[in-house]
Amino acid sequence: MNNLSKQLEHQFGFSHFREGQQQAINQLLNGHSTLAVFPTGSGKSLCYQFTATMLPHLSLVISPLIALMHDQLAFLRKKGIPAACLDSSQNKEEAQQVIQQVREGELKILMISVERFKNERFRRFIETVPISMLVVDEAHCISEWGHNFRPDYLKLPHYQKQLKIPLVLLLTATAMRRVQKDMAQKFSIAYPHIVQTGFYRSNLDLDIVLPSCGNKQQSLLTALERTEGGGIVYVTQQKTADDIATFLTQRGYNARAYHAGLSSDLRSTIQTRFMNGETAIIVATIAFGMGIDKPDIRFVIHYDLPKSIENYSQEIGRAGRDGLPSRCILLAGLDGLNVLENFVLGDTPEPHAIQALLHNIATTTHNNQWETQTYGLSQATNIRALPLKTLLVQLELHGAIQAKHSYYADIKLKWQSSPEHICQALPNEQQALFHALVRCTQFKKVWGEPDFTQLNQQGFNRDTVMRLLNQLADANQLVVETKKLTDVYRVEPDKLTTELATQLQHYCETNEQSELARIATMLRFFSLNRCLNYNLALYFGDKNAPEHCGHCSVCRGQVLRLPKSEDSINPSLLTEDLRESQFWLSQQSPDFPVTAALLARFAAGLNQPIFTRLKARKHAQFGKHENVPYSTLLACAQNVLTNPSH
Repeated sequence: MNNLSKQLEHQFGFSHFREGQQQAINQLLNGHSTLAVFPTGSGKSLCYQFTATMLPHLSLVISPLIALMHDQLAFLRKKGIPAACLDSSQNKEEAQQVIQQVREGELKILMISVERFKNERFRRFIETVPISMLVVDEAHCISEWGHNFRPDYLKLPHYQKQLKIPLVLLLTATAMRRVQKDMAQKFSIAYPHIVQTGFYRSNLDLDIVLPSCGNKQQSLLTALERTEGGGIVYVTQQKTADDIATFLTQRGYNARAYHAGLSSDLRSTIQTRFMNGETAIIVATIAFGMGIDKPDIRFVIHYDLPKSIENYSQEIGRAGRDGLPSRCILLAGLDGLNVLENFVLGDTPEPHAIQALLHNIATTTHNNQWETQTYGLSQATNIRALPLKTLLVQLELHGAIQAKHSYYADIKLKWQSSPEHICQALPNEQQALFHALVRCTQFKKVWGEPDFTQLNQQGFNRDTVMRLLNQLADANQLVVETKKLTDVYRVEPDKLTTELATQLQHYCETNEQSELARIATMLRFFSLNRCLNYNLALYFGDKNAPEHCGHCSVCRGQVLRLPKSEDSINPSLLTEDLRESQFWLSQQSPDFPVTAALLARFAAGLNQPIFTRLKARKHAQFGKHENVPYSTLLACAQNVLTNPSH
């Protein structure tokens, strides 16, 4: 047994490495940044967990979900590895304790979300900490096809350089060869240091079923009758999750719905009961799954189409992690295709919205500095938060703006010790600043608000004041409360051109077409007459899977033939509804341009910032035609606007 294997058994209790793990760990310990592409549930996390114990300083792990962080922390603590996370569920005392542990070198692993880098206090703090390795989980979000998941992932190469982190480990389960190369290039990872393991799993039975007579609920019951144990039923929309969970409960199944519309406490309870085996079936949107490491999930059923092949691969990968036979069933059909495509179409900003964004930057920039808050900017431009963040990242990549820092517009403080006592403990060089802070803080009962303008006039800039506040907060001499995160950018006004607006619009439209193409590729994939397991492995670059697995519906001679969708739309009724919607929107917000795209999105129920402001969900026409193809809605809306009724 070599030294690494001995360490693995001693530290983690495992007798051997899984495929690919030792190669990735060896590369990292030899100083080579690495990209590890392993299927869901095949031990990606061990690559950083093991390596971190062997490195001299902190390993900083970027993780996409709080639940995922907590699951991995529980595992690490059981193994005696000092690790912690900073997340929004913590109170100030808990977060401060973690920061103190990092500062004193007590932790080997710190887990954060990528958005943590926007925290003014954290950025200042982490720059003072020696870091051995940056780990990026769900790293495909760095590549172009994944950018809409976490736009800030695109900035991670910059953060690595800024923090002088010598080693990077990228982890993903779903990345085609093209995406792998793009990810590696962004972090200067050499091609030989991409470690990919096989995607084929012999214990997963893949079954694609065309519901008989279009009755999906009956097909779901039939599928459940042929399975044993617990599992997950994936749906697209929250309402469907609630309806199907109720449907199954009424028929004697122990089922619960899980989606982002439920409170975090309720979601946590539902997840815990499922993990403990108290709830047999979870009917869930994609909000459920990441970080779920339950080994005995016996089935994953897709009641609706998944969003892509990548999503399908991740979701079925949650079944059978104990290696025992498990079923993955897709109830195929085109009934949910419009809804799936509409999710993509609702995110694409209109040309006038992009122009409004550039106009906002140009007119609110002072001394080449622009400050913005996401919610207000989203409302002002009618661009949803996620595509808006993506556009801001793209503006950075075009050199039009450059992120400087973030700060909280609302700062409040509360004394934990008397100002006199605090002052006595401060060194002489900070006395004048502290006295100025006391003079320039207006208190209302317990909480006070520092006046940064006054402090600046007295020669103390915001950074200097915040450093003192953070120092005193660290020493528990005061409490700092922060709100209204404000991003500060340096602006190059000459680059805010009409040409740039056109480039951004082209970028958005290209991305839209790419996402729609992924859906079309998925439909073709499910209709192929070759082994499903073989095709899935091949899609992710694995050429070693058997060409005939013997445990998928195609190998059993059942090739999917999707029926053509029938258009049963009443054009006159649709036109009448769109005219009513146009009139209402014009009355509610007379200064806002009612475009064909806006009308189509209203009819499809695709939420936009303007709809939130107008409380459009209460209107009878909002979302009335969600099952109509968006292209049909758009064409009809264009006709309505071109030929107004008399």
